Amino acid sequence: MKTNFNETFLRLLSRDNTLDSDLERKAFLLIMAGNEDLSDKINHFYDFEERSIKPESLEENIVDLCSSSLKLVTLAFNLFNGYPADIFETFSVLDDENLSLAIAAIKLRFSV
Repeated sequence: MKTNFNETFLRLLSRDNTLDSDLERKAFLLIMAGNEDLSDKINHFYDFEERSIKPESLEENIVDLCSSSLKLVTLAFNLFNGYPADIFETFSVLDDENLSLAIAAIKLRFSV
């Protein structure tokens, strides 16, 4: 996870007005905040006014992402609303830092 992760995560939660009980949205934003490439491009993946993800950003290849970032976004979408994701495939391409981020988001989402 990036060094200013907590600050970025809190900023995204505030920007979205995320409720403490909204574990789906918090898990999504955790992944976005924890990966610098994704946090820089969050507006491609999330509409803060509508408070919704933008699956077309993946389906139409709107944003250029490396394979691990692409898998993290897919996982984040899955945790948000069940968007199709192969979790085993996701884990196979992640480095240790992004794997820790993915596991933390899953734990948050499912209150583990």
